[in-house]
Amino acid sequence: MEGWLSLCLVALATLLAVWFLKLSGCKSKPKNRLPPGPWTLPIIGSLHHLVGALPHRTMMALSRRYGPLMLLRLGEVPAVAVSSAEAVALVMKTNDLTFSSRPSIPTMDILACGGKGIVFAPYGEHWRQMRKVCIMELLSSKQVKRMEGIRAELVGNLIRHIADTASTGAAVNISEKVTRLSNDVVTWAVFGSKFAQQGEYLRTLYDTLALLGGFHLIDFFPSSRLVRWLSNGEHNMKRRYSRVQRIIADIIEGRHEAKEAAGSGACNTNDDDMLDVLLRLQQEDALAFPLTTEIIGTVLFDIVGAATETTGRLLEWVMSELACHPEAMAKAQLEVRKVLGEDHRAVITNSDLAELHYMRMVIKEVLRLHPPTPIILRMNQEDCKIMDYDIPKGTSVYVNIFAVSRDPKHWENPEQFKPERFENSKMDYMGTCSEFTPFGTGRRRCPGIQFSSSLTELTLANFLYHFDWMLPDGATPASFDMSEKFAFTVSRRYDLHLRAIPHVSLKSMPSK
Repeated sequence: MEGWLSLCLVALATLLAVWFLKLSGCKSKPKNRLPPGPWTLPIIGSLHHLVGALPHRTMMALSRRYGPLMLLRLGEVPAVAVSSAEAVALVMKTNDLTFSSRPSIPTMDILACGGKGIVFAPYGEHWRQMRKVCIMELLSSKQVKRMEGIRAELVGNLIRHIADTASTGAAVNISEKVTRLSNDVVTWAVFGSKFAQQGEYLRTLYDTLALLGGFHLIDFFPSSRLVRWLSNGEHNMKRRYSRVQRIIADIIEGRHEAKEAAGSGACNTNDDDMLDVLLRLQQEDALAFPLTTEIIGTVLFDIVGAATETTGRLLEWVMSELACHPEAMAKAQLEVRKVLGEDHRAVITNSDLAELHYMRMVIKEVLRLHPPTPIILRMNQEDCKIMDYDIPKGTSVYVNIFAVSRDPKHWENPEQFKPERFENSKMDYMGTCSEFTPFGTGRRRCPGIQFSSSLTELTLANFLYHFDWMLPDGATPASFDMSEKFAFTVSRRYDLHLRAIPHVSLKSMPSK
């Protein structure tokens, strides 16, 4: 009996000692103070709040209940949504280096070629080298100058095509036209001209971007073998990635054969397109790592995807908002026609655009209301504290640019389309103002801003000068459908169709 009692006392003492040690450990390591967030469910966490919704709008609505820093548990992936200018400044400026990486997402990692591209690559030496190449070589002033005449030619072709369509009385599919224009300009910049596999390449590109913007369980349960076995997202992405790399390899092989046939004396670096530049760097072997064909294909895919989507979607939304606000349309047209004169019959070029201040205000307002990429992804590389909340290392950060640019704290009547709000304002979209960063800010700011804005301004000026635009028969601004579709970028749910009425004669424009 005494032995049994002694054993019980020893066991009790042991349990008390373990409890005390655990309690002491908890006191020495206080629990993280995480941001607040919506209610969660077992296993799936916060996913039920976002599935089937427009994520940027749902996150905005939730953030107005739970605050500018909001914790989301997306399956087994911890995430924080950032939804105010103050929080953006802390994340993307004050702590820019800490949050300069991208989260590791299985489907995105396939396209990133294990982090060897630009857009989805983690922060590190490889990314720094590739961004330097992008800025100094691929998007250099020499490349911008090379593209001036090509942009003007392609925009001129589009204007003539719209004029032909207008002469039949048919409506113009603006969404289709600006997407094709953006594709042609970017393809010319990257590959020098149209190429035999362009159609297949662009179809694969858009299929991949649509897949990337979809919902894939493996992205939220990356450690689950069962989910990986059941999910076809990775398989579909790998198949498309392989197709893209095959096309790029064929193009590069053809480029090598053409150069060998032409001989070394035919080289002229002033006419080099982006692919030529990358092949030259590959041959020089001047980077800190080998520039393989796979890396070249990934970088070009990043550039083509980002440039075509951003510019096409922006032009689509600009024309949508102007069609819904005839007074703004008339004001923008009056400015363009007054600055350029009624006898300006040829295609407008970028050198004609310096005095079109209201038109630029329109573009800024559309970027505020419809940022092409409404959510920017970041990840912190170390533990940090933001707004007195602890953000553990490796947390996915969703910077909701859409919510920030519609915050009533910084914008009067934020849901209203009002270009005049930028009048006498030095605010731009280059990342200097935390309340207006449609292209991001800090180290990961989009390097192709100038490329996109040049084509947008040139196309819009020609649209406004050469045509009057009307909604299709029976449609009114009040009834016009402005609903959205979320994928890699946010586009209109339905294509934009408008009637174009030629304002001046286009006969004196050069023919194709």
